[in-house]
Amino acid sequence: MPYNLLQSKKGIIFGALNDKSIAWKIAVRAHEEGAIFTLTNLPVSIRFGDIKNLCKECNAELIPADATNPDDLENLLKRSMEILGGKLDFILHCIGMSPNVRKNREYDDIDYNYFFNTIDISAISFHKLLQKAKKLDAINEWGSVVALSYIAAQRTLHGYNDMADAKALLESITRSFGYIYGTEKKVRINTISQSPIKTTAGSGVKGIQGLLDFTERMSPLGNATADECADFCITLFSDLTRKITMQNIYHDGGFSSMGMSLKAMTQYTKCLEEEE
Repeated sequence: MPYNLLQSKKGIIFGALNDKSIAWKIAVRAHEEGAIFTLTNLPVSIRFGDIKNLCKECNAELIPADATNPDDLENLLKRSMEILGGKLDFILHCIGMSPNVRKNREYDDIDYNYFFNTIDISAISFHKLLQKAKKLDAINEWGSVVALSYIAAQRTLHGYNDMADAKALLESITRSFGYIYGTEKKVRINTISQSPIKTTAGSGVKGIQGLLDFTERMSPLGNATADECADFCITLFSDLTRKITMQNIYHDGGFSSMGMSLKAMTQYTKCLEEEE
């Protein structure tokens, strides 16, 4: 049920590809809550995704942009302010990709050119976006910028590879830029550490199905879905969370605070018994 939490607020949403995307779900919820916004993605992703359908559903204009290209980001910010009629109130950064993961390169044998691409796309693009937005004074006071992270920034998860390094840098940028942007412009910057979800990108993570089962068994409330992530993200865009900044907030059903659950231990014991 809509609560008009984002009535008259303006924003940009990065990363929607299809209806399995977290960014897609967030865009739909933002529209329901009264926000107006532009959508953006890489030109190649626009060609192969369904984002134009999302534009129709949310009455949003699509602006192609490479988030690693500062010129593209400047054009995106300026065009968005022109289209929306003023400075922005929220931005969603939902971008992540690892060529090493796609090429099945193990962490102890990664290609460093791929590694630099991973870091640039998944983390440094966030810094480029914030730097450009600040220089253009593109975000209103008490505006909110949110990026999607993952617990692999703090803990080692088999198969997550160099994306873990990228997420750790993403969260560091959030703290460092959050201090500066908050002090000077009252803009808040946070990351959401979400439960694993079988999105198009997430499906490329090695052993994703087993990971989903494990985290579901470990989490007292179960895995948080993409729709639930969208609900939570809307609160961070809203005025209800004005004093939350520089935080990495776990939205994972309690998984991040667990050591071992009864459900997970029971399954593990069954596996041991089967081996005997």
